[in-house]
Amino acid sequence: MDTLTLTDRLTATIDDKRDDLIALTQDLIRIPTLNPPGENYREICDYLAKRLSAKGFQIELVRAEGSPGDSDRYPRWNVVARREGAEPGECVHFNSHIDVVDVGRGWTKDPFGGELEDGKVYGRGACDMKGGLAASIIAAEAFIECCPDFRGAIEISGTADEESGGFGGVAYLAQKGFFAPERVQHVIIPEPLNKDRICLGHRGVWWAEIETYGEIAHGSMPFLGDCAVRHMGAVLDEMETSLFPALAAKRTDMPVVPEGAKQSTLNINSIHGGQSEIVRPETGLPSPVVPDSCRMVIDRRFLIEENIDEVQREITSILDGLKQTRERFDYGIREMHRVLPTMTEKDAPVVTTVTEAIRATLGTEPSYVVSPGTYDQKHIDRIGKLKNCIAYGPGILDLAHKPDEYVGVDDMVDSAKVMGLSLLTLLGPRD
Repeated sequence: MDTLTLTDRLTATIDDKRDDLIALTQDLIRIPTLNPPGENYREICDYLAKRLSAKGFQIELVRAEGSPGDSDRYPRWNVVARREGAEPGECVHFNSHIDVVDVGRGWTKDPFGGELEDGKVYGRGACDMKGGLAASIIAAEAFIECCPDFRGAIEISGTADEESGGFGGVAYLAQKGFFAPERVQHVIIPEPLNKDRICLGHRGVWWAEIETYGEIAHGSMPFLGDCAVRHMGAVLDEMETSLFPALAAKRTDMPVVPEGAKQSTLNINSIHGGQSEIVRPETGLPSPVVPDSCRMVIDRRFLIEENIDEVQREITSILDGLKQTRERFDYGIREMHRVLPTMTEKDAPVVTTVTEAIRATLGTEPSYVVSPGTYDQKHIDRIGKLKNCIAYGPGILDLAHKPDEYVGVDDMVDSAKVMGLSLLTLLGPRD
């Protein structure tokens, strides 16, 4: 059977599975896998295990015991499904996270209803990224039906905690060897980057908590104490006058989207000084004291051209400078999280394969982008030592985490075709 005929059969089979794709996406949305705290992970893993085992996949359920957030009440469950082909060959792995963020306010749809309206499936996680997970499953099932004697192996995973760093999901699996290059050769993460874009990687991130110190005293006599909040104000002033302009001047050759993320950025995540806030509905006033501690959490996103040591020095130089020039200034700093930037080369096998599949499916040239924030590619690269990895999937990135989140059915079908054709290239009959 010639390749053209097999290609036509594959795309037609995916078209025939449109209703199944919708129903699968709805089922996944209706399992509220909220993170935090990490609800219903086992339920969705069991659902995926039942579906994929019926299609001949071997199933492993893996609890990330000891990972951040894992507990008997909220165990961090992951599912890895593997289908061996008829001949030796490479393995293509589709990895999707199963957790979703908080619902928030402003919804006009049931966040966990999976409503279908005007060709869109609505719900928390529809776009990010249960629609992508469903598309990868349909793509794999259609490929196996059309090419049962494929070579190599196909893996599909549903993993925990991507929204909170991925340590109970892909990071744990990578530590256990699930993404070792001798086991897996190609990884596609169906994040919602738009169906005509290939995401090559992401910027780096450094989170830190800065604490300024003071001396407690009576609030009516602040001159007898030392206000830690005022010291933090001096830190903020230095950031505003020197650091933020310097970061805005740094630019990258990485194809980061949106345009504003092509520069280095710093976000002030939180600031807290003094006593704990009164918990409503209590109506009492706080006691009158000078705050002796103020803490600030910063989120620094950096470029592939930057060095992590330089990123840290930019902050510590401000703090050390204030210690030299500001009376009684003292501080502490604690690193909370770090991820180095990563970017897969455009000539990597998975990139060129998905590029050709997009051309064939959509009749357009894909654009190559880099994500402003991190996703689970960081663990596949850093821990798994696997570079041949991209993010590609249906959905509009700007809809992620928003009210009335949705994924377009046509986009899911088209993305499934791209994934299916990629499997055909990588695992199908040799010419």
